[in-house]
Amino acid sequence: MRAATILQPGVRPREVWAWAFYDFANSGYTTVVITAIFNAYFVAVVAAGAVWATFAWTAALSASYALILLTAPLIGAHADLHGKKRWLLLTTVGCVIGTAGLALAGPGEVALALGFLVISNLCFGSGENLIAAFLPELARKEALGRVSGWGWGLGYLGGLVALALCLAWIDHAQAQGQTAAGFVPVCLLITAALFAVASAPTFLFLRERHIATTCPSPAASAWQRVRATLREAGRFRDMRRFMLCILFYQAGIQAVIALAAIYAEQAMGFSTRETIGLIFVVNVTAALGALAFGHFEDRIGHRRALALTLVGWIAMILIAWAAEGRTAFWLAANLAGLCLGSSQSAGRALIGLLAPAQRHGEFFGLWGLAVKCSAILGPLTYGVVTWLTAGNHRLAILVTGSYFVVGLALLGGVDIERGRRAADAST
Repeated sequence: MRAATILQPGVRPREVWAWAFYDFANSGYTTVVITAIFNAYFVAVVAAGAVWATFAWTAALSASYALILLTAPLIGAHADLHGKKRWLLLTTVGCVIGTAGLALAGPGEVALALGFLVISNLCFGSGENLIAAFLPELARKEALGRVSGWGWGLGYLGGLVALALCLAWIDHAQAQGQTAAGFVPVCLLITAALFAVASAPTFLFLRERHIATTCPSPAASAWQRVRATLREAGRFRDMRRFMLCILFYQAGIQAVIALAAIYAEQAMGFSTRETIGLIFVVNVTAALGALAFGHFEDRIGHRRALALTLVGWIAMILIAWAAEGRTAFWLAANLAGLCLGSSQSAGRALIGLLAPAQRHGEFFGLWGLAVKCSAILGPLTYGVVTWLTAGNHRLAILVTGSYFVVGLALLGGVDIERGRRAADAST
């Protein structure tokens, strides 16, 4: 299909790839820090395997997401008024510095590790909202799923590159007799450097299309727009219901992302290297899911496509919960990869359809608010269950999996056409 039928007028293909490449750049952070390496390292080495370690990890993540909850609407509305790229640059620098700071956390330095985790994840989450807000400016509404899928697909490839570099370093370091306390900090420096270098095309080629607005009190004007959105919530009933749907199904997704490595090691007995290998393969399936599913999604409809992925998530949870051998767990993990890439892409595209024009930053900020609230709910639920049950990770994953069921039920009441008409009428 020609670019003219996919992209908005005046948008060059180079810009779209520069936008999508930011997903490539920032995915190393979630893959290495949140999903595959540092989370398990924190529990086993920094916290020395204490019974409270998983809860402490999820509590720190929750604190960072709570900060995003407080700041996302303000940053989004302010970015709509004064430009998104400057905020994106600030959050990128903050995440790179915070990730490098995690390399300083050795055995017993729990407070240092958790402090840099909060800083880096706050900046990452804020930047994730901002880059998403560019999507409706780049793609026509009938191609939002496709273009969103390009970004998510490149993102998982970025996670693969980060993991491959870290795995190569770990193999070298272990051959030299180093332990995790020696090679994990270098993995964090690799991740920070990759983020800094790979994000450069975004800032070089992605255009800022918003004209800055002169305002005597930027913060006040931003909050006025947020308050106006909340007052008008009745006009966006389908957006409101979809935000609630996101809150629940993303709670399950965020629990899987934040605790996959911990579950693999604590419940299934995987070694650090085996866990990294598992996450590596899952990133491949996630990339395939995001890239392929975007085309499928635009053809069958975003709501139906998302519903299919939620059914897949429910099946994955049941397989992982019941798995006794590694074959079944590998099956569950790769099913999670396929569902992860497609569900994340579908959710972002749906917000692009339901958000009013000229207020994309604000509404993607509210989307980020819902996602980050779910990132408190899901992992913290998992952490509390493991704490109260003396480490029963199987029960924890089953409990958090119930959020997918609730999300699927809520999605059934979302009317996309009605929501699209409400968005058009507000602009």
